[in-house]
Amino acid sequence: MNQKVKNLIQQLGEAIHESVSESEDIAGVVKNIREQGFDVLLMLEATIGLNEVEEDKAEDASESIDQSAEGPFTTNDLSFLKSLRISLTDGDSPEE
Repeated sequence: MNQKVKNLIQQLGEAIHESVSESEDIAGVVKNIREQGFDVLLMLEATIGLNEVEEDKAEDASESIDQSAEGPFTTNDLSFLKSLRISLTDGDSPEE
């Protein structure tokens, strides 16, 4: 993987961290938990997957969503949800 892509991935990680750190919704919930007498340790894990795309296929992929995907989800979306043990087979309910 070239250095430019590594830098972009690092920037993505920093942007995700910044978004979570600056979220008023998250800050509000954390504040409420602390008011209940608890300290909060929030640890998030982000998995960033890259697939190199050939130029002629890149245009096709950007213009259409995989037809085998359900609803507005791409195959990559479904794979990610599956890694979280979330299934869309019975509506949007998570697997148990």
